[in-house]
Amino acid sequence: MSRAVVFVSDLGLRDEFVGVCHAVVVRVAPDAHVIDISHGIAPHDIRAGALVLAQCLRYAPEDAIGLGIIDPGVGTERLAIAIETEAGHLLVGPNNGLLSIAWRADGGVRRAVAIDAPDVVLQPVSEVFHGRDVFAPAAGHLAAGRDLATLGTPIDTDRLVEVVMGEPQVEQGKVVGEVLDVDRFGNIRLNVRLEHLRVAGLDGETVLQVTATGQAASARRIVSYSEVEIGAYGILVDAWGWMAIIRYEANACADLGVRTGDPIWLTT
Repeated sequence: MSRAVVFVSDLGLRDEFVGVCHAVVVRVAPDAHVIDISHGIAPHDIRAGALVLAQCLRYAPEDAIGLGIIDPGVGTERLAIAIETEAGHLLVGPNNGLLSIAWRADGGVRRAVAIDAPDVVLQPVSEVFHGRDVFAPAAGHLAAGRDLATLGTPIDTDRLVEVVMGEPQVEQGKVVGEVLDVDRFGNIRLNVRLEHLRVAGLDGETVLQVTATGQAASARRIVSYSEVEIGAYGILVDAWGWMAIIRYEANACADLGVRTGDPIWLTT
């Protein structure tokens, strides 16, 4: 029985890209189960994809293969890699940091290869779609039980690119966070954890002032969305443990005028 493949990308669903990657995986491993986590990552947003892959992989079957395809450097000298983490998970994707949050969560990298074995990559290799010709077949071979070492040339772990997650600025009475992501409901995820509020002495506050570069709002500390009235702001711990700013049955992101990477000030 083949292993599951957990798939995250920015490829969208309008075109054939995701479907053909599925086809290649199943062509190599006919009974493989491809689990689509998300293909709606913002184009080229490597950090957002890295977060999604790392957060969701822990809910997948223990022996699942992590497949990430967010690849603005396709066709350049960046490596196509497959790695085994210290915890034993296998990850496939471009060497641009996309896999790095997942491998850090797994204790680091045990071994890594550049995917270049002639019987793995599809020929001819498109210079604009390594997802189909390099990453999907590599994931299929791993799902079918092939050993990582046979996928290509071993590489030193110091050649692996990592995504750097910025820490919020924390001082007494104030936390300055960064917008990590905005979901389809307009909820704003920050790079802020509950412990950052504790350090700033804000964890006991029932209302926080939320200030963006052009707008501000008062947000109640809540546990679930419906604890505020329709149209009111709230701030809660989301499903992944991040602090998130919401506007119940409305769009907090649109109303505050923020986007990924923008700063947000939390104060009393």
